[in-house]
Amino acid sequence: MNPSPHLRPGLIALAATFAVDQAFKVFMLQVVGITTGQVITVAPVLDLVMAWNYGVSFGLFQQDSVLGQWALVLFKVGAVALIGWWLWRAESTLTAVALGLIAGGAIGNGLDRVVYGAVADFFAFHITTATWQFQWYVFNLADVGIVAGVGLLLYDSLFGGRPDASKSA
Repeated sequence: MNPSPHLRPGLIALAATFAVDQAFKVFMLQVVGITTGQVITVAPVLDLVMAWNYGVSFGLFQQDSVLGQWALVLFKVGAVALIGWWLWRAESTLTAVALGLIAGGAIGNGLDRVVYGAVADFFAFHITTATWQFQWYVFNLADVGIVAGVGLLLYDSLFGGRPDASKSA
């Protein structure tokens, strides 16, 4: 089967997401030298915090053992393979870009898991008032790519439309 004509934008999104995520992580770990638990305040609602995630999204399924970490790597390889197959067959540029964002983020987090044994997370949004406090999960740019990709897929499925959709009965 020939690749989708939309493959190129998806691969560009994948490469860009991966590159930006990894460059930021290298910058924070090697240039800034941020250490686990260290907090760098960027704005009243944003801190950079070095946190290692040994699980999956939102810290679920924490895996401290080497076997558990490699099981997560293998799961991620399977997920990226399925996303790659879908990208190969993408029916729109929006779908291809969305899948590229998801795959680029997954590969970035997967590389962290292989190199460091955990995923490096940095961004911590929070709001504190005199009577209320909110703190979001600590995340990284790969996670931003994944969430943006999922959001684009949802948008495309709800509002994107297909040129041949009216022909199906």
